[in-house]
Amino acid sequence: MATENQLPVVQSSPAAQVPAHLVDSTQRYVESGLRGADNTVRAYAGDWKRFSAWCALHQLNSLPAPIEALVGFLTELADAGKKYATIERHAAAIAKAHELAGVESPTADKKLKVLLKGIAREIKTRQKQAPAFSLESFKRTIKSIDVTAPAGLRNRALLLLGFTGAFRRSELEALNIEDLAFDDDGLVVTLPQSKTNQLGQAEEKAIFYSPDSALCPIRCLQAWLRVLGRTEGPVFVSLRKNNQVTARRMTTKYTNLIVQQYLGPQFTAHSLRASFVTVSKLNGADDSKVMNQTKHKTSAMIRRYTRLDNVRQHNSAKELGL
Repeated sequence: MATENQLPVVQSSPAAQVPAHLVDSTQRYVESGLRGADNTVRAYAGDWKRFSAWCALHQLNSLPAPIEALVGFLTELADAGKKYATIERHAAAIAKAHELAGVESPTADKKLKVLLKGIAREIKTRQKQAPAFSLESFKRTIKSIDVTAPAGLRNRALLLLGFTGAFRRSELEALNIEDLAFDDDGLVVTLPQSKTNQLGQAEEKAIFYSPDSALCPIRCLQAWLRVLGRTEGPVFVSLRKNNQVTARRMTTKYTNLIVQQYLGPQFTAHSLRASFVTVSKLNGADDSKVMNQTKHKTSAMIRRYTRLDNVRQHNSAKELGL
């Protein structure tokens, strides 16, 4: 049985005929296959903790949970004003917990589909997307950063690399100096693992020199690496109040705060990635080129990521020839 902070583990069937010496390995592989990305596991674990606490409060079983428990819990989330995406994620976490424990999930009940459809209709909102910024405003922001102290050097490098590499914030957090390969043509960043690459198949991102040294992601990153003064370990680390560099890897939460500090509270770390897609599309890049950097698998995801809310952007009315 898992603790309240963990998802349950897979339960072996009494009828299983796996040889004794392979049981532990099989269990480990099955769990790894079911769990997914680290960030997803953390989110699901928090959702499962909330559901378990709710069930305990109402004297209901959480594992296996009756459909009444799931319906009541999700209804309470909806009444509390939670976003539909949050409610869906809680349902997915509960389903995953039952899957890992090897028991039937109440999420398979038809009543749940009716409930979720009704909640979606009542909420009538779509998942809020991180907005994109314009290239010109981003350039002005980068040039305004004070780089006389380590914090400025780090933050400038992070913003430029995050944007030009279309990085997820979890990828920036996990980035190590060993993953960077500089040459005369630019920089190749190797990602041992990412959200959509859980099998450890190496993915690469190419970063190119900019003629403006203040906007060049490679030169700015190299300036920050000189401050680090080492050849291995995390690229982006936290700083003490006196701007002293530590060896502690910077968290994704702090990456988000840096983006908002410089670009504005309406933006998030995900805006770096969304803006890469939007600016690339506005500049005429086809989907295959964008996907080569973002590592999206389909053009549909590129369309979803493109932020072209301004009616004057990407509008064929410009091309009527009048």
